[in-house]
Amino acid sequence: MPSFEKHPRQSRPAVPEPGLRASDADRDRIADVLRDALGDGRITAEEHAERIGAVYRARTLGELEPLVGDLPVDGGARSQGLARPYAAPAHTAGAGPAENLAAVFGTASRKGRWRVNRRTNAFALFGAVEIDLTEAFFEQREIVINAASVFGSIDITVPENVTLRSTGTGVFGGFEVRTVEAPDPDAPVVSVTGFSLFGSVDAKPKRGKRLKNLRAGR
Repeated sequence: MPSFEKHPRQSRPAVPEPGLRASDADRDRIADVLRDALGDGRITAEEHAERIGAVYRARTLGELEPLVGDLPVDGGARSQGLARPYAAPAHTAGAGPAENLAAVFGTASRKGRWRVNRRTNAFALFGAVEIDLTEAFFEQREIVINAASVFGSIDITVPENVTLRSTGTGVFGGFEVRTVEAPDPDAPVVSVTGFSLFGSVDAKPKRGKRLKNLRAGR
């Protein structure tokens, strides 16, 4: 009786299920693609604002994919799937889950002595959000504040010796971030992203407020 050699089956590359829950890293990657598309002139500012709002409302990978379906994705991200490994920034100890601040026809604030998570989501709809980092504890070097303002305002204040960057956009509104590059390479980096639609997002350093120990966060 002839013998047949069994060959191991070749494993197929894992394809993310559209119904899988999206992570903050997945949303950030899609936001980066949209930011590049805006800079290249592939989409308008209005389209960018509409899509970026949908990005941070998305709950599943299936909701994220159509937002960049007509755009080039650097590095073959679409063929690899949205759920590929994410390289976390340095100093992420104690990052914890994202913190959410929402003001709908009201106010919300975070200030005083508090520990900053790696990511903070702020949403203002006919309301006002205040985020004051001047007395906060930075337990990681890089943090992201995703700000979405619709007929509202979001005000962000940081110590004057940290790096402040922005990738946001304003549509019939203001998205004003006073970008600063700290001279110390170990200084925390605060990146403000998102959009403003008939509202305002304002971020700036506060003169006289400084972190005492940049390497430790305070």
